[in-house]
Formats: sequence, C-alpha cells, structure tokens
Amino acid sequence: MNARITSRKSLFSKRAWTVLAVVTVVAAALPLLNLVFPAGHALHVSSYVMGLVAKFMCFALAALALDLVWGYTGILSLGHGLFFALGGYAHGMYLMRAIGRDGVYQSHLPDFMVFLDWKEYPWYWAMTDNFWYCMLLVVLVPGVLAFVFGYFAFRSRIKGVYFSIITQALTYAAMLLFFRNDTGFGGNNGFTDFKRILGFDITAPGTRAVLYIVTLAFLVGALLLCRWIVTSRLGRVLQGVRDSESRLMFIGYDPLWFKLFVWTLSAVLCGIAGALYVPQVGIINPSEMSAANSIEMVVWVAIGGRGTLVGPIIGAFTVNGLKSWFTATFPDLWLFALGLLFILVTLFMRKGILGLFEDVKSLRRKTPADTPVEEKSREAA
Repeated sequence: MNARITSRKSLFSKRAWTVLAVVTVVAAALPLLNLVFPAGHALHVSSYVMGLVAKFMCFALAALALDLVWGYTGILSLGHGLFFALGGYAHGMYLMRAIGRDGVYQSHLPDFMVFLDWKEYPWYWAMTDNFWYCMLLVVLVPGVLAFVFGYFAFRSRIKGVYFSIITQALTYAAMLLFFRNDTGFGGNNGFTDFKRILGFDITAPGTRAVLYIVTLAFLVGALLLCRWIVTSRLGRVLQGVRDSESRLMFIGYDPLWFKLFVWTLSAVLCGIAGALYVPQVGIINPSEMSAANSIEMVVWVAIGGRGTLVGPIIGAFTVNGLKSWFTATFPDLWLFALGLLFILVTLFMRKGILGLFEDVKSLRRKTPADTPVEEKSREAA
C-alpha cells in the first residue's frame, strides 16, 4: 500500500508534470505538421501515422478507464469491450444517418436496411439524426447498463474471478445479439462507409485533424479527472475497497455505492473512447465486443503498470504499436508475441513498464558511488 502511494506521488512530481506537458504539446503538433508541410518534407507527418496515433489514444482512454476500476478499486473487468463498442455504435448511428441518400441504394435508409428489405427505421433509431442526442446516448447507454449490472452484482457481493467471468459472459451475449441481422445494427458487417460528420467530409484532412485534437483533449481531460479522483478522499476509499473491503465495512462505509460510482464512470469513459474511435477508423461491428478485445485491454493495463494511470496509457501505445508492426511483418506470430510479452511482464515486471523505470531509479538511489559498506570491503581487501 505504501509503495503504491509513493509511486503515485513520484509519478505526478514536477518532473512528471513537465514530461506530460511536453508529450501533450508534441502530440498536439502532429496535425499541424500534417496540414502545413507537404508530403516529402522532413517535418511532414503522414495521415497514416496521425490516424494510427489517434486510434492508439482511443485505446489509451479505454485502458485508463479500466485502470480506474482494476488498479485502484480491485475490480477486474473482462467486459469493457462491450462499453467501448456501445459508445461506438451510439455514434455510428448518427454517422449512418448523416450519409443521407449517398449510399449505394440512394435511400434514406442505410444500405444494410435496404438490403434486408426494411421499410422504415426501428423505434430506437428515433432522433439519431441529431448529433447531440447521439452524444447523449454515448454516455447514457454504457452508463445505464453498467449501473444496472453493477448494482445487482455488487449488491450480491459478487467479486473476484466470479465477477470477471460474469462481465465476460455479458459481453459475449451482447456480441451474439449484435451479430443478428434483425437487431437493426448491421449484423456482422456493422456500420461503415461513413460520409460526413456535422456536415463536414469525414475523410477531409481538416476533419481528421479536429477529430485527432478532440481525442487528445478527452484523453488528457480523463487523465486529470482520474488523478483528481484517486488522490481525493474518494480515491482513498476506493483503494480501501481494493485492499480490504471487509475492514472498510467494519468502520462504517458501504462499499456498494463507491464501487458502483467508479464502475459506472469507467464504463462511460470507455464508451467515449469507442465513440471517438469509430469516425477515425471508419467502422464498428460486433467483433469489438469479442472476449479477446476485452482481455487485450487488461493486457495493456498490466504491461503499462496497474494502478498508475499513466502506465495503462503507455501500455496501450506499446502493445498496439508492436501489434501494428507484427501484423505487418510477422502476421502469424503476433498472438504468440503478445502471450510471451504478458508472461514476461507477469513474472519479471509485476509493476509494468512504469514500475520498471521506478525500480531503476530506486536502485540508483540505494547504491551511491561510495557507501560505508563498500569502504569497509575495500579496507578488508
């Protein structure tokens, strides 16, 4: 417990804030380098690289949301891929309506509905042509589902591996539901072929730059929000839930509402990550709800450093960067590499990448150039 508190304090030291500020400024400069400098210029950043970084930032936001419940509250979720996908589908409904009659069938209905011989939108598509209504759905759909599910699970005192299995079962059931064509969400193809967002061409460089900046702003804002929570009195209670829930109950706290709050907030942040992901990647389908995707989020947090906030962001960028390289160079070996990386981190780097840096710093502090023990050994020699 003391080690984790010390780690948190050192993580957000003045030097750490400086590094975070510099990284944020550099990240914010990428769209400018993409727009201002022509291709072939030394300072030009390609649209591919900018899109890749934007996608990684969405994953980092999802990893940060998971760290809030797993790293600081001890609730291991294997179903956060569901909240990510629900946020993406909520935004995707607006993007599909924004296509208008520019689809293949030139109908006011999306192409998949015309193909399936739908005559009108189902009732739950009402008002989805309004951008702000869909943004409200991005928050409400994952949040309400998480609240209802969490209330019954936490009230029944389901915890540990049992809770993890139930979250994965919930995600798998939702995936099977969304794979069906009669649900009105595109079946296994999902939503794709987006044209516009708020009237702007979604593939235009300027639009991509704005989406990138908005994603960066949400990531930084979520990091600051999560830090404020975990360093407040609420954060100390959440860590009490993680370390000894029975003791917390003994001194008069009811863990239910604290767990429910952080669980719902984490789901909302994950839904926002999915909503930011969809317009930049250009597709959302039920495969985002697969068990593998939710497990990958856990891997990002574990590799980066659980219970550190910044660590999961580093883990998301590291793992997905390696994934992009491996799937292009050695496509058949990526899953083996991911498994090996997770095993090595579990065995030798239990605090993750961020913890490794802290261990190196502590070793340097504990082993100065000349210590009394060294001097005695030299005299004996």
